[in-house]
Amino acid sequence: QVQLEESGGGLVQPGGSLSLSCTASGRTISTYVMGWFRQAPGKEREFVAAINWNGGSTYYADSVKGRFTISRTNARSTVYLQMNSLNPEDTAVYYCAARKPLLPLTTTSGYDYWGQGTQVTVSS
Repeated sequence: QVQLEESGGGLVQPGGSLSLSCTASGRTISTYVMGWFRQAPGKEREFVAAINWNGGSTYYADSVKGRFTISRTNARSTVYLQMNSLNPEDTAVYYCAARKPLLPLTTTSGYDYWGQGTQVTVSS
C-alpha cells in the first residue's frame, strides 16, 4: 500500500505562484508514475500533470502547459507541482496520485493510490 499526503495549498492572487508537495509513505514509489489531478467545484476531476519513475519524462494537460512544472525526489519519496501564473480557473482541490508504470505516461487513468487533496484558491 502507498499512502499519499499533499501539502502547500492556500490562497494566492492571480498571477502568483504556489508550490505543492506530495509525500509518500508505505511502499516505495521510486518505480511508480506519479500524477497530479484537480477538481473544481461542480466539475469532474481532471488530469494536470504526470512524471515517470526517474523524472526524465513529464506530461501536462494543455491548460497548464508552460505554467506548471512537475518534479520528484525519490530519495525523499516526494513529488512536487510548481504552479506559476495562476489564474482563477486554477482554483480547485489538487490531488496527488500514484500508479505502476504499466501504461504509457500519457494515460491519465489507472491510478491506484490517491491523497486526500489540498485546496488551491486563486482570488484577489
